[in-house]
Amino acid sequence: MSFLALDVGNTRLKWARYDAAKAGARLLEHGAVFLENIDKLAEDEWSRMPAPQSILGCIVAGDAVKRRVAEQMELWDVTPRWVVSSAREAGVINGYDHPARLGADRWVAMIGARHLLLARGVTKPCVVVMVGTAVTVEALDASGRFLGGIILPGHGIMLRALESGTAGLHVPTGDVRDFPTNTSDALTSGGTFAIAGAVQRMIDNVRRHCGEVPECIMTGGAGWKMAPSMSVRFELVESLIFDGLLEIASHRHEQALASRY
Repeated sequence: MSFLALDVGNTRLKWARYDAAKAGARLLEHGAVFLENIDKLAEDEWSRMPAPQSILGCIVAGDAVKRRVAEQMELWDVTPRWVVSSAREAGVINGYDHPARLGADRWVAMIGARHLLLARGVTKPCVVVMVGTAVTVEALDASGRFLGGIILPGHGIMLRALESGTAGLHVPTGDVRDFPTNTSDALTSGGTFAIAGAVQRMIDNVRRHCGEVPECIMTGGAGWKMAPSMSVRFELVESLIFDGLLEIASHRHEQALASRY
């Protein structure tokens, strides 16, 4: 009766198996592989896994990767479902000009963040930050409406862009310093401060628009790198995508049951 949640990003596939497809379900096992190693899942990590009753995932890596993932799931007689951003889901309203064009990972993360706060009795605006290959910073108002968000390059893309476009900047990764005095530290600090500044700007925007300081929730594989350099109060939630997938699965199940009666 287990539920398998999948988060297929630009760099890695992350998976988590729970004892039920509902919010607050118990985590049974989890793992992650780089995209180049997807084709080994069925014979390796997933070979010993009991067949899940249902599978729900979000993917941003493209159709070719999606097909490769689907091939690995053929060892179970279960058809996976993939989240596509919609006008509303699980109590969150999508304010994007074209809702279906919003990245599924961004949509799922916002749903996860919204319900994380609601479970604590918090009904405040929220800024949701995902730090990965790319960085996204989203704004939700207190009613759960997605106001809009920004996308900027992650650390790796920033450094590669500078290396390819500027002579003499092929240097090792440095440390974050308030006042960098070498090129390695200057590059690393510049990227880190750019991301931190984008988050601060969005928080300021939400505060002006909503009239109160928003909560800030951060996730993503590189979130821990940003944590020491953030200038605002935030919470780091590594499982935010999986939390959102559980909420979506739970709400869809409730809707299916309600439609029968």
